[in-house]
Amino acid sequence: MNNLSFGNLLRRPEAGAFLGLVGVLLFFVVFGSTKFLEPAGAASWLNVAANLGIIALPIGLLMIAGDLDISIGAMIPAGSMTVAVLSGYYDLPIWVGMFGALAFGLIVGLVNGYLVVHTAVPSLIVTLGTLFAVQGLMLGTSVLVTGTTSVALTADPWAKFLFGQFLGGSFQVIILWWVAITAIFIFFIHFSPYGNWIFAMGGDKVSARNAGIPTTRLTMVLFVLSAMSASFVGMCQAILFNSAQVSGGMTFIFNSIISVVVGGVLLTGGFGSVIGIFFGTITFAVVNQGIYFTTFDRNWSSLIIGVMLLVAVLMNNTFRQMALTYSPKKKK
Repeated sequence: MNNLSFGNLLRRPEAGAFLGLVGVLLFFVVFGSTKFLEPAGAASWLNVAANLGIIALPIGLLMIAGDLDISIGAMIPAGSMTVAVLSGYYDLPIWVGMFGALAFGLIVGLVNGYLVVHTAVPSLIVTLGTLFAVQGLMLGTSVLVTGTTSVALTADPWAKFLFGQFLGGSFQVIILWWVAITAIFIFFIHFSPYGNWIFAMGGDKVSARNAGIPTTRLTMVLFVLSAMSASFVGMCQAILFNSAQVSGGMTFIFNSIISVVVGGVLLTGGFGSVIGIFFGTITFAVVNQGIYFTTFDRNWSSLIIGVMLLVAVLMNNTFRQMALTYSPKKKK
């Protein structure tokens, strides 16, 4: 029973994220309409949450470990363009294009990880460099090879079924991938030694290394997961919409960081949870899409989104401080 006490629940990193999600849901139900929770309305924010959530998960783990990857802004269109050029322009089998997209993500992730662990350059600067490098590479290669920045793609039925279909006419199939990937991350981060290693790295990377934790290898793995996740989302978008463009993806940088912070992950590292990131991503998607279900002037949408997200972050921090100062009463 002690494990279920109010103080212990508040200590959970996802506690504030869950309450924040409940708060924004109630806000849009009150100031909007119940259509927001109906299938068509729910699909609008679940689709956003799924695409963002797959990227936010590894970004959150990197932040817990004390690093950051902003190259994802270029990896999403890179994943789209790679599968579209290989399987759309060159008419290679769709599995070849998909393999190429994920392989490119693997390479960029290895480059990011190698530079971070073998140089004294902060991960923010390293990934900023790869962000522009990948952008330039995609733009130059696309124009050189295809003569355009937009490439059409017609995927095989099995690929459309697994990665690019609408369930029930509104829900993107990537939602199922998001839930499955979240479950896998929950297991490895919260029920295996790898999770403790990542948290230890965020607390003090030098001490973690001295304790025998393979910090170099783990950092490389996290950067690979980040880049490949972004490539995977880009690949799914290309298959879903039957086309790919060089532009796009930059908004995912800030949106993923916001979702992770709303989910209870500290910018200083060492604190957070996968479940919290999951709730934080839904919260961002709800706020982002919920404005269209209200009578508010759309010109004020950015202000409303910014204020609500700031409130969610502050509330998250408040609950964390309450948890740190909470002490249960001793039984007499």
